[in-house]
Amino acid sequence: MEKQLSLEEIQNFEGKYPKQLWMLFLTEMWERFCFYGMRGILAIFMTEQLLLTDKQANLKYGAIQAFVYAFTFIGGIFADKILGFKKSLFFGGITMVLGNLLIAVSPNEFFYLGITLSIIGTGFFKPNISSMVGELYHENDERRDAGFSLFYSGINLGALLGGILCVYLGKYHSWSYAFLAAAIVMVIGLITFFFTKKYLGPIGNSPLLNLTTNKRRIREVAVYIGSLLSIPLIFIMVKDTDYTDAFMYTIGPLATIYFLYEAYKVKDFGLQKKLLAAFIFILFYLFFNAFFEQSGGSLSLFAANNLHHHLLRVIPMDPNFINNSSNSLFVIIFGPLVGILWIAMYKRKIEPNTVVKFGIGFLLLALAFYVFYYTRFFANAEGVTSLNVFTIAYLIITFGELCLGPIGMSVVTKLSPKPMYGMMMGLWFLASAYGQYAAGIFGADMSTDDNNASLLVKLQAYTEGYKHLAIYALVCGILLIVASPLIRKLMADVK
Repeated sequence: MEKQLSLEEIQNFEGKYPKQLWMLFLTEMWERFCFYGMRGILAIFMTEQLLLTDKQANLKYGAIQAFVYAFTFIGGIFADKILGFKKSLFFGGITMVLGNLLIAVSPNEFFYLGITLSIIGTGFFKPNISSMVGELYHENDERRDAGFSLFYSGINLGALLGGILCVYLGKYHSWSYAFLAAAIVMVIGLITFFFTKKYLGPIGNSPLLNLTTNKRRIREVAVYIGSLLSIPLIFIMVKDTDYTDAFMYTIGPLATIYFLYEAYKVKDFGLQKKLLAAFIFILFYLFFNAFFEQSGGSLSLFAANNLHHHLLRVIPMDPNFINNSSNSLFVIIFGPLVGILWIAMYKRKIEPNTVVKFGIGFLLLALAFYVFYYTRFFANAEGVTSLNVFTIAYLIITFGELCLGPIGMSVVTKLSPKPMYGMMMGLWFLASAYGQYAAGIFGADMSTDDNNASLLVKLQAYTEGYKHLAIYALVCGILLIVASPLIRKLMADVK
């Protein structure tokens, strides 16, 4: 039997990246294919097949995405306390496969049930693979930011492929094929993890290894059964967005109280200050997602209706390919370069601190949404505007995301004690849930509830909304940069 690697052997790697990082992002790459493939077609599917208005589709999109990320908080806690990251990931992946297969059988009939299973599955899968990436590094390893940047770039390959293929299959062939493709690649991701998890050593094992096998198994089975028993409740809340409101008003305060309770138990004042700093990053990540996640809602519908179908005037291009995949393509191209840039700047002692990076991310996001607003000045009389300008806005968004997204996950793991990794990553994704929820509300507010509204009316409504989002993002960026000295004191020795 092959000897299991120790945590020390894994963390004492040479070079810029541990070999296990490549295995984890291969697994995550296929999950992101599944997730972003579905994300890119949700709003279009709901308007074309379920016959929802733009306003209804935005609200429903926000609700679905909110539940997806809210469940990551619960999944992170169960992984921390009972399952461990490895078993949590497998359970989540299998549940996601079943959800997509259900929708593939009959998209209109089983849509909400399949989405419910996908919500549960993503909750158990998503936060835990990110937590395992964090455990590949010593607490003070300066290569961690570069590692998360590479991980962030690599998994976007899956998002790129899924974003194009699922939109193509759904819009031009069959919605069943689109959801079937998502299920198939999720199976590939699970197989990849199954054959490479041995190289992770103790990372991701159950925290209950001190218990007898029977006691541990009882608790694990209880988690699986409890998750499946929640299906009817989640199904009802997803189908009726009024229940979504009640859920979101409840889960956030409860999660905050739980975080405060766990932070109080730490008893180390210095560590408590670090946890407060992590919570501030998580809060601003909520705001970031409220703007950024227009991609799957209002921007998806804007792309479907209000953009020319040629890039650079000569390249035929479905605008939803750009909306759903250009960000991922730009991350793949520029993500590693940004990671190398941080390392080079660190060596020259001119690297901006993490708080300022967050602030810069918001400033770039503000610029991008102003460019989205500016598309109104390139529109023709019918309300159809430039795909080129739209694409430029996505390029700017990508640089904003690279200043914040991968570094955000990295700093949360730096500021958190290892026994709280799963919960803190769950909080990170819960902030994304609230961001998705707010994104749906923002998108609905700038949408018309009239399916017969002209394209020009829709263009004016959406672009005016994007101008407001640009202002909100600008305010967030300035606040972070001004407050950076205070937040840096809370972070102490964490860079």
